[in-house]
Amino acid sequence: MTKQTLPSGDSAASFSAPPLALYIHFPWCVRKCPYCDFNSHAPRDGGIPADAWGNAVVADLEAALPQIWGRRVHSIFIGGGTPSLLPVPVLEKLLDALRARLPLAPEVEITLEANPGATDAACFGAYRAAGVNRLSLGIQSFDDGMLARIGRIHDGDGARRAAADALSHFERVNFDLMYALPGQTLAMALADLDAALAFGAGHLSCYHLTIEPGTPFAHDPPALPSGDAAADMQEAIEARLAAAGFEHYEVSAFARAGQQCRHNLNYWTFGDYLGLGPGAHSKLTMPGSIVREARHRHPGRYLEGSARGDFVQERHTVDAAELPFEFMMNALRLSDGVPLRLFHERTGLPLSAAAAGLATARARGLLDLSRNRLRPTARGQRFLNDLLQIFLPD
Repeated sequence: MTKQTLPSGDSAASFSAPPLALYIHFPWCVRKCPYCDFNSHAPRDGGIPADAWGNAVVADLEAALPQIWGRRVHSIFIGGGTPSLLPVPVLEKLLDALRARLPLAPEVEITLEANPGATDAACFGAYRAAGVNRLSLGIQSFDDGMLARIGRIHDGDGARRAAADALSHFERVNFDLMYALPGQTLAMALADLDAALAFGAGHLSCYHLTIEPGTPFAHDPPALPSGDAAADMQEAIEARLAAAGFEHYEVSAFARAGQQCRHNLNYWTFGDYLGLGPGAHSKLTMPGSIVREARHRHPGRYLEGSARGDFVQERHTVDAAELPFEFMMNALRLSDGVPLRLFHERTGLPLSAAAAGLATARARGLLDLSRNRLRPTARGQRFLNDLLQIFLPD
């Protein structure tokens, strides 16, 4: 934790702020996938305004510096969209600007999201040279038919080339995989997993395909495996990864020892993060309050506002009654939970503020409070939404 002294009438005024991470959103993709509800956009005829985006992000950071002044940044995550569409000079300029304006931790984790079909081996080497030290690769599947059905622009060979190239340049690589895809069988899902394991990546994110409102798949749903078939896939994936030495440390995240994503762990332990770029969200702890912000979502609106220093679309202070739910919504995603003391440290509230919910969750067999930890039981992990609803404010 950072002990930070704030400007105020009382020179002794101070507070303990949680670790701080930086998230940067790059909102463009070659083509929008039909299942995706992220803030991503296919470029118009004029192409991607990468230079303007980079300049706007730096201006956004400069406007936000008073909120985080003096705080060390422990991780940087450049997400999207498809950040591997960034020209290398723009990425280099951006990372140099961050180093010049922020105190970065000596072992700061810098992650870049990349997609097969939107990068190549030469780019991976340039990203590494620029300072990126962790790559998150959107494989989704190695099967040509599955990739076509979910609208990906790469094929299985492209996925395999990208996986090999990524691991030739980075020691820390995540593969995103999806299961319960249209027409997928258990054997096909495990074949994807075995292909990923064969490359030797230290981190895998395994997601159940979900039909999100407002997406093309929501308007024209594909035929998906049954709920029972999807559950069988999930259980088989978890078992196969456990046998391969991966810890299932978060709902969808599996890692070998020392390969956990430190940036995401900060989210799940209710740390702070500053979000820059179109649609990015922030959570910042101030003396006596927690503030959430959202940047202008549409890239055009964000870029237009940069000339006026107008980046933030919404800002609000989180009501104390909402904090137990917000904390639990993050912390209970972790298989081993968090220390009990973290509730007070990150919310400023006594644990008694969540006493009723804790008692209900324990009585239903969803929560374990032994070892001075707050953690979901195996049943709580399986029925996480039911567990979280217990903490919703009245």
